[in-house]
Amino acid sequence: MPAPMPSHPPVEVSPNELSDLLRFVDELADAAAKVTMPHFRSVLAVDNKAGLHAYDPVTIADQGAEEAIRALINARYPEHGIYGEEHGYEVGTSGLTWVIDPIDGTRAFITGSPLWGTLIALHDGQKPILGIMDQPFTRERFSGSSRGAELRAPTGSGALRVRPCAELGQARLQCTTPDLFKGAERDAFFSIADRVQLRRYGGDCYAYALLALGQIDLVIESGLQPYDIQALIPIIEAAGGVVTTWSGGDAGNGGQILVAGDRRLHAQALELLAPAAA
Repeated sequence: MPAPMPSHPPVEVSPNELSDLLRFVDELADAAAKVTMPHFRSVLAVDNKAGLHAYDPVTIADQGAEEAIRALINARYPEHGIYGEEHGYEVGTSGLTWVIDPIDGTRAFITGSPLWGTLIALHDGQKPILGIMDQPFTRERFSGSSRGAELRAPTGSGALRVRPCAELGQARLQCTTPDLFKGAERDAFFSIADRVQLRRYGGDCYAYALLALGQIDLVIESGLQPYDIQALIPIIEAAGGVVTTWSGGDAGNGGQILVAGDRRLHAQALELLAPAAA
């Protein structure tokens, strides 16, 4: 089970503070990119965090990028907490917590695929209030907050908006891998996957960004940690999409995740996933 995020009454962030924080999260993503990019598509040592009978790769790029992010946060906002995949949880005093996955999609990273990204969110005690998914190889930066969702890229920048899709038969579904699902979860997943127009695998965080961009309609996964999903929630919600667990609850703690661009589609998928909801 994923470790739960600390919960308390939300910390109020003023519009001016939000502006500063949005500029700062760009600095964090830039710092991470300076670490990750020299290692991408290079000869790179890979360690296995999972032990003998499983595979959970980690590299010096993952660890170094998170260290760079943490150093900037501690210098600028020492009162803020930090919750990262590689270096754990540092309790802050402000009630605000940065949630970091320095390389979401390490398997993609070590195999040279660009379907990975740096995920950074800021959690106010109840929910993430801003999030960024940065893909420095393609130079695409997806961000979301109460001010909206946007993509900044060399090919152009603009607001993100999910696409309407009311029926499973017209939907495009993406999932990192069906190996995420076992038993009843697998049956529930394929009760949807067998009905959609198109299904694709291997997207990691990039799939969620594509949903916010209006290119796909559903992402269904399981076994996520808070740092796998926190940064993506503000992006998808600001683009008009829906992010919940398979039971329809708050997705901030990870676990079983259902994301849909269209609320009508979300309702259909939720009904089919309900028998396997934890």
